[in-house]
Amino acid sequence: MDHFKSTVPGLDAPPSGLFAITPDDAADLAVFTRAVNVTVPGHVRLTAVDGTEGRVFVAAGILFAVRARRIWATGTDAAGITGLY
Repeated sequence: MDHFKSTVPGLDAPPSGLFAITPDDAADLAVFTRAVNVTVPGHVRLTAVDGTEGRVFVAAGILFAVRARRIWATGTDAAGITGLY
């Protein structure tokens, strides 16, 4: 039973879905993220939803809150990347 089905999630609500991410230099994600998680720590190069780009270090097993629209292959050495939305 989903007690929260009829509520509208706010920006501070936990993510409600997840998907595997394969870093790609040419394509945006089909679904933009609210957070990312990695199984192998490292840097993740990303483009945020506002168009800014950078590299962030993501530790394994944590939710790194970021609204990303692209995860780049070049500049990303973290592995096992999961997007949460």
